Amino acid sequence: MKIALVCDWLTKMRGGERCLEAVCELYPDADIFTLVHFPGSVSKTIESHKIHTSYIQRLPGNIKAFRRYLPIFPHAIQQFDLSGYDCVLSFSHCVAKSVKVPSNIPHICYCHTPMRYAWHMRNEYLSRFGYLKRKIAEVMLGCIRNWDRKTSNRVTHFIAASRNTQKRIKQAYNRNSVVIYPPVECNRFSVSDDDNGYYLIVSAQVPYKRIDIAVEAFSSGRRSLTDSSNNKKLVIVGNGPELPYLKSMASANVSFIDDADDNEVARYMKKCRALIFPGEEDFGIVPLEAQACGKPVIAFGKGGASETIIGLDRSLPAEALAKAGQNTENNTTGIFFYEQDPKALWEAILLFERLKSRFVPQKCRDNALRFDRSIYKHSMQNYIQSVIAETAHITN
Repeated sequence: MKIALVCDWLTKMRGGERCLEAVCELYPDADIFTLVHFPGSVSKTIESHKIHTSYIQRLPGNIKAFRRYLPIFPHAIQQFDLSGYDCVLSFSHCVAKSVKVPSNIPHICYCHTPMRYAWHMRNEYLSRFGYLKRKIAEVMLGCIRNWDRKTSNRVTHFIAASRNTQKRIKQAYNRNSVVIYPPVECNRFSVSDDDNGYYLIVSAQVPYKRIDIAVEAFSSGRRSLTDSSNNKKLVIVGNGPELPYLKSMASANVSFIDDADDNEVARYMKKCRALIFPGEEDFGIVPLEAQACGKPVIAFGKGGASETIIGLDRSLPAEALAKAGQNTENNTTGIFFYEQDPKALWEAILLFERLKSRFVPQKCRDNALRFDRSIYKHSMQNYIQSVIAETAHITN
């Protein structure tokens, strides 16, 4: 069986790449097609496959700034020749789902989300542009959005990364989908009750992650408004275009680790007090990795986090929160806040400080195990095989 795997780009190991990596293990002879590949930037498992890149890889200038070519992503992704394959499986959060596939070949799209720039997070991406640039970008994104909707019919079967994504697929493309949650490599992590006193963020530094909320919440100005203590520290692991801006607004109790490998990330997680997750994600593997270490998560209570964290609601009445804090039998693994602003986050942190002794590390890990990598691989293999068998039956 000849399989083609398509993804938007291969530049770093994040959640989407871990989804691809697990399927690469299922199909070691599969070919990979992607807009751009930075050699050595992803796992050996992915790198061992034959990787075909688009013409964007060969355009002039620093290829690491490939996102500037967004307007031609739609054209570039359609240039791949995918004839001769028994099945095409795309992993898409941008344009990968829009590859051209021969009509007799099933095309399964594992959709992390419909394109964020064009759909649900359009305003967040435009918010920091000046007036003229924003107007130009609005026109460009409107065209991409229309193209994205039109080319969704090239997909024969959609897999959604979460129930949250499933709703977005229905809204954007009017298509049904099945939910298979992304893989959490729980074996990379072990339960720890170490607490070095810092809160942790592990994230790419891009606007929609809303790391600015946490930086401001931990700054001395915000802290002085809500709490007299000044000993709470925040460690932010990751890099991206927002990093200079975030550093410029950070106070001394906020530190940055521009890059860290998987082992270093695991060490930071095992020694933190709790993970902070201030953005609205399609799914979000990082909160589950933290829970696999036995660590609670303080999260914005929308999107994928609402499916992966068993959370207390900060807005509950004081009596209900007190009762929850006294219940050592509950399976709570975090605390939710529902306004994306520094004050709401800080109040959730203060609530966590009052209740932190009631969070049980093993309960956190048990919750993460529901999303283990082995479950993802088994579900993906069964679904792919069923689609291929269904297609073969129809064509015969």
